[in-house]
Amino acid sequence: MTLLDKILSHNEKFVANKEFERYKTTKFPNKKVVILSCMDTRLSDLLPVAMNVKHGDAKIIKNAGAVISHPFGSIMRSILLAVYELNADEVMVVGHHNCGMSSLEPDHILTKAVERGIDRKTIETLQYSGVDMDSFLTGFTVVEDSVRHSVELIANHPLIPKDVSIHGLVICPETGALELIINGYAKKSTT
Repeated sequence: MTLLDKILSHNEKFVANKEFERYKTTKFPNKKVVILSCMDTRLSDLLPVAMNVKHGDAKIIKNAGAVISHPFGSIMRSILLAVYELNADEVMVVGHHNCGMSSLEPDHILTKAVERGIDRKTIETLQYSGVDMDSFLTGFTVVEDSVRHSVELIANHPLIPKDVSIHGLVICPETGALELIINGYAKKSTT
C-alpha cells in the first residue's frame, strides 16, 4: 500500500467516525495573530505548545527557514490576507536554531537536482534567462539576522498598517525555549 493509499484509507475512517468535530473553529484566529515559522518537522507540535497557541488561535504559515524572500510573494500575500481578511493584528516571525536554511548552498542543491534527473541544460537555461540561482538557493548564516530581515520587510511593507505589531523570535527545536529578537510593541511605541 502506498503512502497516499494509507492516507486516504485513514481519512475515510476519520470522516466516517466524525473525528473532525473536535477541530471545528472559525477561519478567524482567536488570538488575532499570524505566525511565520519554519517547516522543520521538529516544530510541528513543539512550536504551538511552546507558544501556548491552541487550535484556532493563530494563522500559521510555514516555509523553509521562516524567510520572506520577496516582498510581493506568496508569504507576504498570506500575511496581508491574515491582517485584512482574518482580523490578525500581530505578526510573529519565528526562526529556529540549527535550521537547514543556515547551511543551504546552491551548488549542493543543484548537484542533487542533477542526481535526481534534472538536465544540466535546464539549469543553464534558467541561469542564462536571468534567474539568480545563487540568491534563490542560498540560505542564511545567522538565524537572528534572518528573523530581523523578515520582520523589517513586513514592518516596512507599504501595505502593512502601522497599528500591526511585528515581532521576531527564535525557538530552540530541542527545548522549545523562545528568544525575543524584536519586540514589535516597543518598535511601534517609538514611531
